[in-house]
Amino acid sequence: MSRLRSSRGSSPAIKTARPAAAASRRPGVFVQAPKSDIFVAMLGVCLGAILLACLLMLLILWRYDFKVNSKLAARGSGAQNLTIAARSVVIAASFPPASPPGAD
Repeated sequence: MSRLRSSRGSSPAIKTARPAAAASRRPGVFVQAPKSDIFVAMLGVCLGAILLACLLMLLILWRYDFKVNSKLAARGSGAQNLTIAARSVVIAASFPPASPPGAD
């Protein structure tokens, strides 16, 4: 973890043994650099997803010449989109009614 350094009570033999190494290091407590974990990797994945979404949004807006108009969107959605209830009626009408079990 961390090494304790103390200038008090240290022997002079240790100071003379490595003067070049002691001069090149900064004084203080040695602290290990934090390592990346799964959360850092997930941040990278999220950043990539956000950048990809922005790119796709720009491509879609490019198809419409970057014109955003709510009147245009409201005009085209009236007859084109069916409600969920209308879709379920259409799907149910396309299948024949099921016979009750044991009716054969």
